[in-house]
Amino acid sequence: MYTAHPDRYAEMPYRRTGRSGLKLPALSLGLWHNFGPDRPVETQRAILRRAFDLGVTHFDLANNYGPPPGSAESALGEALKADFAPYRDELVISTKAGYLMWPGPYGEWGSRKYLLSSLDQSLSRMGLEYVDIFYSHRPDPKTPLEETMGALHTAVQQGKALYVGVSNYSAEQTREAARILAELGTPLLIHQPRYSMLDRRPETGGVLDALDELQVGSIAYSPLEQGLLTDRYLNGIPEDSRAASDSPFLNSDAVTEELVGKLRALNEIAGSRGQSLAQLALAWVLRQGRVTSALVGASSPRQLEDSVAATGNLDFGADELARIDKIVQG
Repeated sequence: MYTAHPDRYAEMPYRRTGRSGLKLPALSLGLWHNFGPDRPVETQRAILRRAFDLGVTHFDLANNYGPPPGSAESALGEALKADFAPYRDELVISTKAGYLMWPGPYGEWGSRKYLLSSLDQSLSRMGLEYVDIFYSHRPDPKTPLEETMGALHTAVQQGKALYVGVSNYSAEQTREAARILAELGTPLLIHQPRYSMLDRRPETGGVLDALDELQVGSIAYSPLEQGLLTDRYLNGIPEDSRAASDSPFLNSDAVTEELVGKLRALNEIAGSRGQSLAQLALAWVLRQGRVTSALVGASSPRQLEDSVAATGNLDFGADELARIDKIVQG
């Protein structure tokens, strides 16, 4: 029987999510990859146990995570039952709905029928009565935002979610979602954008400014750019890497000589800080406190430990930030 480490809260920084009472660890564990039937169950459980022992109290999922879709939630459900039943009130568990889950016109996007049905299925897979955060995973251009936000509000009213969030929404859509939810009486807690040193759209598109204005939290996904911001690609494309596979999220065309040159230059900055490139990338996303938490995946407990170590040095000098900007934008 798993017993959590008694000092699990000693080192991890926790940050308040917007103006809510909820604090999230600076690093959260995303179960997008590495949690499905093609991965050893013991490895999955070992990652989750090590995460919690390190103070990573937030596990982030979506209905379609796996592969196949739903399998990550099922895997977490088994781990919750086996290891974490005594610790449920110490965990923040989130899930999302928005992408394709089943055939027909009600199996994706943002209708009330799809979102609430999906949440019921997610809860069943995880063996939970509620999730801490339920997200609209993407905006639906053909469903009124009032309907989508109304479904999130209903999830809270039904006691199936404690908080609600949005992901992949523009600044304008986020402001409107927050307005609708405020009128309903369920505040928008958090936004989950894609954000990294190589992907500055939350800055350039005004999402971070909107979140500051609204006092809404943020949690960045893909802060390592699908592994590009690690030591994996400093010498090109390894045969066993994601870029060398048929992954829809990263292909070999993206790993250009120009990009590899930038990665090597960033790695030099990381070395001068006593960090790996991945640790630098995570620290950069978390700099200045604008981002509440950064989502990391892990294929092993050791990889997770390396990510968590980034929280030991989150401060940047103005010269370091200027050098990073010059390399990336150069």
